[in-house]
Amino acid sequence: MTRKLQTLEHLRPIDLARGHGLSTQAVRNYEEAGILPAADRTPHGYRTYTPSHAAALRAFLALLPGHGHRTAASIMRAVNEGTPDTAFRLVDESHAQLLDDRRTLQAVERALHDLDPTAATGPAPGANERFIGPLAAHLGIRPATLRKWERAGLVSPRRDPRTGYRVYTEADVRDARLAHQLRRGGYLLDQIAPLIAQVRSAGGLDPLEATLSAWHDRLSARGRAMLMGAVELEAYLRERG
Repeated sequence: MTRKLQTLEHLRPIDLARGHGLSTQAVRNYEEAGILPAADRTPHGYRTYTPSHAAALRAFLALLPGHGHRTAASIMRAVNEGTPDTAFRLVDESHAQLLDDRRTLQAVERALHDLDPTAATGPAPGANERFIGPLAAHLGIRPATLRKWERAGLVSPRRDPRTGYRVYTEADVRDARLAHQLRRGGYLLDQIAPLIAQVRSAGGLDPLEATLSAWHDRLSARGRAMLMGAVELEAYLRERG
């Protein structure tokens, strides 16, 4: 949105749309969703917007990259409905989620550095082995989740020849812990399987460096986007008075 447009007392939908590379229908949709305040109407029924609407649109578009569409829309609706404390709570929750994601990344990094790729075949039979129930309880997941991970190739427990029960070696436990952390980090099973396979291989942990670096970059980008969103949200709050 250009500063020239902001100086106008009244803006047409097309003025607001062009200033942000949007369609007029998108602007109308944002208004109907409560992201923008309700527009005034001309005697002929045409929508007319103000610099306050332009500020609202800038705030919403700035909030999107850091908070996502659903939360950004909820923040704007709260402000437009006169409940800014609700908007602030939503912002706080997004920041808390970002902090939790940073902690998850740190946990993944610790898990990776603790993993010994030379132990891919596991220690001697009987050393620090676990059955499926205790391992699931240790990780805070269900046994069915471990069976699903096994089908996806994330863990490869052996079977006790007498009972047929799954037996997880120390290496399996480490793989399960790594899978658990990566799932918390938002990775899908078909993305995790190659990572664990690479760790098991002679290539060691090096193939994962690019993944961790990209994860760091995404979190940093979200953090900066949240800062930019806060700037525009504050500007809109000032505009509303």
